[in-house]
Amino acid sequence: MAKSLAILGAGRVGRALGRRLRELGWEVHGVAARSEANALKAVRFIGGGKALVGVSRMLLNAGTILVTVPDDGIAEAARELARVGGEELAGKVVLHTSGALDARVLEPLRHCGAWVASIHPLQTFSGVKVPPLEGKVFAIEGDVVAVRAARRMARALGGVAVSIPSAKKPLYHAAGAFAAGLVLGMEETGVQMLMTSGMKRRESVRALLSLTRQVLDHYEELGPQKAWAGPLSRGDYGVVASHEAALQQFQPEFLEAYQAVSRLAARVLSRDPATMLKELEKISISSGGRVTSNAKGGAA
Repeated sequence: MAKSLAILGAGRVGRALGRRLRELGWEVHGVAARSEANALKAVRFIGGGKALVGVSRMLLNAGTILVTVPDDGIAEAARELARVGGEELAGKVVLHTSGALDARVLEPLRHCGAWVASIHPLQTFSGVKVPPLEGKVFAIEGDVVAVRAARRMARALGGVAVSIPSAKKPLYHAAGAFAAGLVLGMEETGVQMLMTSGMKRRESVRALLSLTRQVLDHYEELGPQKAWAGPLSRGDYGVVASHEAALQQFQPEFLEAYQAVSRLAARVLSRDPATMLKELEKISISSGGRVTSNAKGGAA
């Protein structure tokens, strides 16, 4: 018997998970979005389901409701679903896909008798196609019954279900932000610096991506200390000081980020973090610690 699913939220995550679960034999009932156009677009991408506008009673036709709206809309979506569904939610499983929020944001649905949990795939979604989900971590927490359902869903998708305490969800999600969004910010920063040095964007991106991939491959194969590269890893503080001097020409965030990330690397990668942090402090003090007032804008 096919498992039944309804999706509240027609963004990248909802579309991708809905499509993959439909391909795996799940019956997708309703797909709800704020506008009919978005709902129809999601239904076409998923390849099944009925397009719904807003929170509809038709979502209750499914045994599992997946809430994939943005984080700041989950609480309101839960309140509205509780208002619309009432006692009919009893025995339903409701899962949200936020990485930072825990199941308590779905509390109004608990009061209606639903089992609630969060299931967060540690994966980026482009909205263009369904990313490979095999082997990816799915962080799960919440009510026992809903957690079991979430684990079955994660396993069906080929993922690895991992239990995360509700209080640790923001920390878990911050780790993902470091490894994804913040890494991208640093990569683009490097690209803009190379462009200022005279290189074209395409060759700048190619050069730095190659370097980053090599370091990450070494990190996976050899561990953090042996993969660590660059002047700081060698204790070449003169080069670090020259970097900071060169970064004076950019917006303040460039130098501030370089200094902050250097301190962080010293803390988590160095075998003698205390000594390295003292040396970095000396460099920062000698350079004034901040960008000078005549700093110029970075490359566009």
